[in-house]
Amino acid sequence: MEPIKLALTGYGKIAQDQHVPAILGNSAFDLTAVATLGNPCPDVAHYTSLDALLAEQPEVQAVSFCTPPQGRYAQVRQALLAGKHVLVEKPPCASLGEAMALVELGRSQGVTCLFAWHSRFAPAVEVARQWLLGRSLRSVQIVWKEDVRKWHPGQQWIWQAGGQGVFDPGINALSIATALLPEPLFVTAAELRFPGNRQAPIAASLSMTDARGLAVSAEFDWDHTSEDIWRIVIETEDGTLRLEKGGAALYINNSAQPLPDEGEYPSVYRHFHQLIGDGQSDADLQPLRLVADAFMAGRRETVAPFID
Repeated sequence: MEPIKLALTGYGKIAQDQHVPAILGNSAFDLTAVATLGNPCPDVAHYTSLDALLAEQPEVQAVSFCTPPQGRYAQVRQALLAGKHVLVEKPPCASLGEAMALVELGRSQGVTCLFAWHSRFAPAVEVARQWLLGRSLRSVQIVWKEDVRKWHPGQQWIWQAGGQGVFDPGINALSIATALLPEPLFVTAAELRFPGNRQAPIAASLSMTDARGLAVSAEFDWDHTSEDIWRIVIETEDGTLRLEKGGAALYINNSAQPLPDEGEYPSVYRHFHQLIGDGQSDADLQPLRLVADAFMAGRRETVAPFID
């Protein structure tokens, strides 16, 4: 079978560090073109707009989107209307409504739409999900703390309306939690801490539950200047399950568990190829819904200005 001709829109840090290596390492895809206003991707056809790329490369079959969520809806919609399969980096859009519209459009166009919650593809997640099946859950604690200066230096779009602030990393934790837990979660209370000079929160505390009354708490911090903490602890009737390092490590009752060695983004693109072959989509909205609910239910607190 011939490789799928794939184009990439956006060539920032996440595309350079994760998407391009994963694409080049997967023989099922042929990276045909990149649309970006920045520096071009070496050895790949370069365009300064998606319009130009689609016009001059009609043979492209799929498009991966690594642009900021603000304004992404129009671009993904354009690709879907052109009959292209799409892979959309998280968070898929600046609003829940935009994401819902893309799900419906992808369905009507009969193409594959993948909202790439990459943290769900961390090696510990599926192993943890299998262990949790059928077990009685008692509580869930999420702690997700990192330094925005380290991971998103100078990226001002993250602080603008629609950029989601601390929920840009926090949604990774929510994507894992919604993949592991058997029932949908609901936000019951939230505290969102906004720097006085920013339009998005730098920290947040969430209380959540499900239809069974499971207690789920989450602490997100984007001004954490010591070692990153990406942890989910689930107490069950049979002991404690703990994911560390964003799902790269798993402990059950403090015993380290063996894990597969495939990285997140290679797994994402393997999944994308399988979905295209099966004529299916994977565009789950639950992580984005929880963020939207946190903004709706949350109490806003103004904190000290953030200086990048």
